[in-house]
Amino acid sequence: MRREITGFSNPLLKEIRGLREKKLRKRAGLFLAEGLRIMTEARDAGFLPEMLFRVKDRDVHALEIALETAVLAAGGDVIETSPDILAKLSGKENAQIIMGVYKDHPTALEDIDREQAPIWLVAHAMRDPGNLGTMLRTGDAVGAGGLILIDDCTDPFSVESVRASMGAIFTQKVVQCRWDNFLPWLRAGKGQLVGTSLQTSVDYQAAAYTAPCFILTGNEAQGLPDDYESQCDLRVKMPMCGKADSLNAAVATAVMAYEVLNQFRRPS
Repeated sequence: MRREITGFSNPLLKEIRGLREKKLRKRAGLFLAEGLRIMTEARDAGFLPEMLFRVKDRDVHALEIALETAVLAAGGDVIETSPDILAKLSGKENAQIIMGVYKDHPTALEDIDREQAPIWLVAHAMRDPGNLGTMLRTGDAVGAGGLILIDDCTDPFSVESVRASMGAIFTQKVVQCRWDNFLPWLRAGKGQLVGTSLQTSVDYQAAAYTAPCFILTGNEAQGLPDDYESQCDLRVKMPMCGKADSLNAAVATAVMAYEVLNQFRRPS
């Protein structure tokens, strides 16, 4: 159904604004995604919004028309509104001109098919939504199966994480679990667990990786706990030629993921 909202007092707007809070997202099972590029990639991955908000009275791109048509055909709502109202929903002054309300789609650990992809990303206690979203984007770029979030991580369905993922939240499986569940699951089948660490002399380019490879990245500030590191099949280190002793967590993950990918691409 197509409709219009012009007033800030509309009760639906309060509900949608509430999706910026984790507690309310969890309760509703919904999250927000902004921008035509991300929403088009979501559609291509098989995800359509329950509600599509768009700024009215402007030139409309052909991709947006196609997206609106698909939403209406699927029984969703297209809601026309003002730039000010969309900025209120977004929480950003320079909000996008289109936004969607989507059902969240977490994946249970036991539903993962580890043979589906040669690379899987694993993050422990990741706190920064920008890092988490960037890791999802990296996973998509290297053809990873998904991102497994260990212990208490930031919400992958927050506005900031979704924005940083650039659409990869819809192409990558996202699992949230505890270490005590992850490790037995991993050891029940094939899988090489590779940890990035400062406590090893093994160069990341000298190591031999095997598929499926699970690349484990630690918390931004503390890295991996010692007992988690001790469970890795392989610990590797990236050379630091300057004064910094480590890379940003998302950057380190990307460097590792491409090294593993490059090894898998080489002729055997």
